[in-house]
Amino acid sequence: MTHIPVLLDEVLEHLAPRSGEVLLDGTFGGGGYARAILEAAPCTLWAMDRDPEAIARGAELAAAHPGRLHLIEGRFGDMLAHLSEAGVAALDGVVLDLGVSSFQIDTPERGFSFRFDGPLDMRMGRTGPSAADLVNTLAEAELADLLWEFGEERHSRRVARSIVRERAEAPFETTLRLAEVIRRSVPRDPSGIHGATRSFQALRIRVNDELGEIERALDQALGLLAPGGRIVVVSFHSLEDRIVKRAFQRAAGRTPGASRHDPVALLAPRAETDFVLLTPRSVRPGTAEAAANPRARSAHLRALLRKPESRAA
Repeated sequence: MTHIPVLLDEVLEHLAPRSGEVLLDGTFGGGGYARAILEAAPCTLWAMDRDPEAIARGAELAAAHPGRLHLIEGRFGDMLAHLSEAGVAALDGVVLDLGVSSFQIDTPERGFSFRFDGPLDMRMGRTGPSAADLVNTLAEAELADLLWEFGEERHSRRVARSIVRERAEAPFETTLRLAEVIRRSVPRDPSGIHGATRSFQALRIRVNDELGEIERALDQALGLLAPGGRIVVVSFHSLEDRIVKRAFQRAAGRTPGASRHDPVALLAPRAETDFVLLTPRSVRPGTAEAAANPRARSAHLRALLRKPESRAA
């Protein structure tokens, strides 16, 4: 199984690891970013992942960099608690690679993909309700809302109706059965995207509370950044990127301008901020990378700097 880190050169450019720094890879996954960071500078790297299989895979890399790579099994949305327990109070850099990892997608037993038949699971951390639990128990209206909110599925009500009808015959247990029911429920997409793509995304996001995790992680990461610290985030769909974009803009004081109908607001001074956007617009993969790695095609990279002269976190 091959893991190709997305926008790796751009991540290293904006993260800019330096000797003696303390950094966090909040989404260790296949270890692609972690390996590159450790090779780029003699720094200390903390790496976190909620998937126990990812942490187990990291043992070899940790052994190759004794005393420099420290692995933590846990959610990046709980990074403050995990790092505090480890005695880490501040970070010089944070990198987050959002969404599902290649290892999870390409392992049929994990149930993330309809490219293979497997149990309808989708849990990154192996705990809590699975995708099967959701599709077999949620009311039709709640299921439709989930598919619309987290998958932006235009035909969410039609899909939900089909799922509820089919589960009355037998509960859903496998990825391929669910994917086929969804495919038959929606018109063919002219772009060639499989009809179940958006629904599977929605279920995965809900099962793992991915958007809530991102919001909590960004809030904690900004608080942990030392003066001069950088945070780099790579996202893969609009829901993720929107959260990152808004959080970074707020931190950098790039909130929407005052209304011309509110003269008091127009006269109010802009608040000083501790952060600077390193990427006024998101960085996208080049043509060569998108062609070589299909997963990279939808990637957006955003980066933020805590001003060197800012007050300590």
